[in-house]
Amino acid sequence: MTSSTPAPPAFLPAATHAYLERAATSLREAIASSDVPERYALAHVAGLRAAAAVLAARARPTPTTARARRQRNAWVLLTEVAPELAEWAAFFAAGADKRVAAEAGSRRAVTAREADDLVRDADRFLAVVEISLGLTEHAPIRVA
Repeated sequence: MTSSTPAPPAFLPAATHAYLERAATSLREAIASSDVPERYALAHVAGLRAAAAVLAARARPTPTTARARRQRNAWVLLTEVAPELAEWAAFFAAGADKRVAAEAGSRRAVTAREADDLVRDADRFLAVVEISLGLTEHAPIRVA
């Protein structure tokens, strides 16, 4: 951790642990899937769930104002509560449209290489999240 990285909370909410487990489950499902769009979508969802774990650990309620009422996606919120993860947030936000197309069943939305790369990237992001939360990093998932 760098000096600009906030210290992890002494206690992590149960929701944080649940999101981390769901992220790992999505990654395992992505690896097991032979369907390219599904593999991509599951890997992207794994990243989203890892981001949700950070949000569950670090986000604090804000007073209801006009700004607070505007909906912001998880990647925008992640950048706000964990600026050290901004590059990851931008990376996953850029792939959101491909995930939507993949979930809709488009066979041309992503290539097998893109799906495999995203599985590896989501695995790395999950490890970064675990470390940022003061947890032990999981063993890297092996992708063929």
